[in-house]
Amino acid sequence: MLPFSKLYLFSYNSLQAFGWSVALFRILINSVATKSLSGAYQSAGELICLLQSVAFLEVIHGALGVVPSGVLFPFMQWAGRTHFVLAIVRNIIEVQKLPAVFITFVAWSSSEVIRYQHYALNCVGSCPSWVTYLRYTAFIVLYPVGLAAGEMWLMYQALPIIRRKNLYADFFAVLPFSYDNFLKVENNPFYPLPQPLIGFNIRTKFQSFVWWGELEFNGKNLF
Repeated sequence: MLPFSKLYLFSYNSLQAFGWSVALFRILINSVATKSLSGAYQSAGELICLLQSVAFLEVIHGALGVVPSGVLFPFMQWAGRTHFVLAIVRNIIEVQKLPAVFITFVAWSSSEVIRYQHYALNCVGSCPSWVTYLRYTAFIVLYPVGLAAGEMWLMYQALPIIRRKNLYADFFAVLPFSYDNFLKVENNPFYPLPQPLIGFNIRTKFQSFVWWGELEFNGKNLF
């Protein structure tokens, strides 16, 4: 009999793996049926928004010690993706049919199917070696493709629309920078900033990459 925490984690990860599998299936079927990359959000966007929002539970898992991931890096990964999919893709209709959305969603879905399946099977102690292999190798391709050709490229394309609409102006009115400038910093770690902030931005992107893949060296996490 599995302990309650293992049973809970198995259920959570299995549901996430199933949800991301459905999202990937919908995107690919739509792309084949329409012979286009423009239907990714229409076919699975709302489901991906839901799955990504629910993933905040992983931050809570780390905070409560249910898993040894800690809080910082899971939160960074969750916040970055949730901001991208809710504040930009979901809220700016003009970008929803861009190929960058398709690239991002396919990269995310593929990686999450592998990641959550790996977690779920490890909870019951029966994870095949090929799943483990995919878990620690597929992200090497999927992460940079999803980030550079997907997220960063789409944010760059969204900037003129954000300027024209003055998006989130009320929220950023109390801050010394606009949402447009915030995205420029997010999208380009070398955007003119004080040196400490440039270093922080580069470092957090790299550490998110390492945490996301859970790279290990001599059996110990790098971070």
